[in-house]
Amino acid sequence: MSAPPFSIAGIDHIVLRAREPGRLVAFYRDVLGCVIEREQTGIGLTQLRAGRNLIDVVPEVALAGASPGAGPGQNLDHVCLTIYPFEEESLCAYLRSRGVSVGQIASRYGAEGQGPSLYFQDPEGNGVELKEALKFSQRGP
Repeated sequence: MSAPPFSIAGIDHIVLRAREPGRLVAFYRDVLGCVIEREQTGIGLTQLRAGRNLIDVVPEVALAGASPGAGPGQNLDHVCLTIYPFEEESLCAYLRSRGVSVGQIASRYGAEGQGPSLYFQDPEGNGVELKEALKFSQRGP
């Protein structure tokens, strides 16, 4: 078996289908600090900048059949966003003040290695993990 003629550099974007796209966009913008980068009103697409990546929000019917594998019943377990600084007390207090129920902080492994993270759900029930961006951490990998 030969290796593919390419290397994966990272995640470019994720697409979230939403029953209430405006509410979901507001959550990622107002609670998590993403910035609206682009909108395609014809298909109801809003693209939010999340660091070097994008989070696309579309109405749940917008992409049905638009790409191979897209269809009813597909979902997303969670998206992991790296953040800095990762100050546990202020992070949890902030999220709770915005009505977000946060999970337990634990050390978990991800693309940048082992580090602290926590889980919660966005308004559409998608899992979101916030994980310390290790390249900005004083702890190191």
